[in-house]
Formats: sequence, structure tokens, C-alpha cells
Amino acid sequence: MLMKRILYFLTITLSVVLTFGLFSSSLALAATSSASSANSPDILVPAVQGPSVKQRLESRAKASWPWYITRAAGFVAAFALVILILSGVGLITGYTFRILEPLTAWATHKAIAMVFGVAVIVHITALLFDKYVPFTIATALVPFASNYRNVTIAGHHLGSLYVALGIFAFYILLAIIISSLLWIDKKPYTWKAIHFLAYLVMIFVFFHALYLGTDLAHGIFRILWIIFGVAVAVAIVYRLSRKTRAT
Repeated sequence: MLMKRILYFLTITLSVVLTFGLFSSSLALAATSSASSANSPDILVPAVQGPSVKQRLESRAKASWPWYITRAAGFVAAFALVILILSGVGLITGYTFRILEPLTAWATHKAIAMVFGVAVIVHITALLFDKYVPFTIATALVPFASNYRNVTIAGHHLGSLYVALGIFAFYILLAIIISSLLWIDKKPYTWKAIHFLAYLVMIFVFFHALYLGTDLAHGIFRILWIIFGVAVAVAIVYRLSRKTRAT
């Protein structure tokens, strides 16, 4: 029943965190509005020459669309990976079959994998068009070639570590996809061994998103991402412990 407990835990936690966040935001907005209305008399805003608010927003959206696409694709990829890992563990342990029929479960797992793969490609491609954080093909595909948010740990300069983790995860993902297309039937043991690298992809993506994700920098989404990471870690440890006991 571990998978069901994890799903229940994630659902309840998501509901509580979202409710708390929305409630806190509402209180803060109400407090700000009441304070400004109580302390400020009626203010007349003079007309200002120049582009309107709508025009400025449109201009900003046109200039920043790659960044928004990158963030959205990263969001989809991150949470698709969480579901992918949990469903994969469920397929091996059999817990997923208590919720879905076997054929539906496998088809759903493959569909989520396709969503994850497409989201990763869109995430990387959109970066090449972004002007705010300039990435080239080399810096987007070669580990440590980028200088974006260099990392220093215990006095050791590690370069763009978290960018590199994302790139390593991308190449491992390619290996998993290629092996699934070529060896799932012909070389099942090789395919299975390579498929275990999906857990390494989860680790790399977790830290890549945690320290580079704009929307995961603070607040509700960061808390959720850490909770999801812990839940996946528990599922992976459980899966590996079953394998150890079986051997």
C-alpha cells in the first residue's frame, strides 16, 4: 500500500499548502489594501505621456516569451518526471495495477514519458531564443560551458554545476529513450540496467530545478517540489530495497 499512501500524502499536502498559500495571500492583500485606504487620502493621478500599461505589457511579453516558455516547459517536465518515477515504481511493485488496469497503466506511463521528453526539448530550445539569459547551443548542450550562476561550495569553484546537472540529465534521458526503442525486447537486461538511470535523472533534475527554477526559488512551489522530492526518494529506496531482498 506504499504507493497509495504516497499518493494520498501528496494530495493532502498539496491541498493544505495551496489553501494556506491562498489564505495567506488573501490576508496580505486585504491588509495592504486596508492600510493604504486608511492612511492615504484620495489621490489624483495625473496623465502621463508615453505608452499605456497595455502597450508596455505587450512589449514586455513579446521580448520575454522565450523565458516564459522555458519556465512553463520546465514546470511540466519537473512534475511529469515525478509522476513518471512514481508510476514506474508502481509498475514494478504492482501497486499501480491496483488503480489502473495493466495495459492502461503501461500506456499511461509511456504517455507521461513522451510528455516529459517533449517538455525537456522545448525547455532547452526556448533557452536559445532568450535574450535575458543568453544561451548558445554549446552552453545549452555542453556541461560546464555556461557561466550562468556559477557555484562555489566549501571554497571550491564548481562552475555552472546546476546547469550541468540538467545537461547530464538530458543525455541520460536520451540513453533511456534510445534503449527503450531498440532493446526493450531484444536486450531486456541491458534495457533494464539503463532504465535504472532514471533515478539518477530525478536526482539531477531535482537540484537543477531547486536552485535554478525561477518559480521554485521560494514560496509554495519550492515547498511542493521538496515534498515531491522526498516522496520520490522514499519510493526509490523502497523499490531498491525490494530488489535487494529479492536477490
